[in-house]
Amino acid sequence: MALETNTMTSDTILKVEHLSMRFGGLMAINDLSFEAKRGDITALIGPNGAGKTTVFNCITGFYKPTMGMISLNRKGGQVHLLERMTDFEITRDAKVARTFQNIRLFSGLTVLENLLVAQHNKLMLASGYTILGLLGFPTYKRAVGESIEVAKYWLEKASLLDRADDPAGDLPYGAQRRLEIARAMCTGPEFLCLDEPAAGLNPRESLALNELLRGIRQDTGTSILLIEHDMSVVMEISDHVVVLEYGQKISDGTPDHVKNDPKVIAAYLGVEDDEVEDVIAEVEGETGGAH
Repeated sequence: MALETNTMTSDTILKVEHLSMRFGGLMAINDLSFEAKRGDITALIGPNGAGKTTVFNCITGFYKPTMGMISLNRKGGQVHLLERMTDFEITRDAKVARTFQNIRLFSGLTVLENLLVAQHNKLMLASGYTILGLLGFPTYKRAVGESIEVAKYWLEKASLLDRADDPAGDLPYGAQRRLEIARAMCTGPEFLCLDEPAAGLNPRESLALNELLRGIRQDTGTSILLIEHDMSVVMEISDHVVVLEYGQKISDGTPDHVKNDPKVIAAYLGVEDDEVEDVIAEVEGETGGAH
């Protein structure tokens, strides 16, 4: 069964319990547990090869975990066990959407058409799987109008409304990143997973991304889980940070807690645990002890 009665508190939307993922002899994720709170922006960070994308792929159904449970608590109290669901079911029933490290837009379609494609299932249902659309039934026309309004809403939020009729492939890189997020939001997710949304962005584009993500949380209450290497983005917008190293959790807490955690400093500087105190002392000496 993919659906069970709620065993989580109402303020928790995602609960990962003892997650492990093995590829042959490689243990990519080893006994990982963490929670994401409803309405929070949770960041999953760590050095390259820490297993962050593997966690995302388990949450979104691209991988089936070797062990563990992943529970998604929807509004209304229904809990979906994601490890038992297909990627399609996770999107449709659990209301989880994601973006990828590599941009996956339909570059030959217009910006607006990319957002209408995201609403394909709703439009197909309204068209009676083609026949009602061909006959011009009012219900289909109304659904098309509603889908266009949803698309325009998210184009405005992403500061792309003036580019609606341009091919998506003509947009600058940062605008394409925002378009991907807007397209994901057109599916009406309760939980949005973003895989390195700030990758390759310049400082101005990173600020626009931060504004968009804050707006999503404020206007819709959508909970966000992101993988990110840009620490300026993570520390600026995250409520909660989980740090991985070699597939294991080494820290979990607020951005301030995590950035001062000796284990995190060791992981990012590539030093041994017994050298961390020396590094901290050196940093504090240079900064006058300020954090």
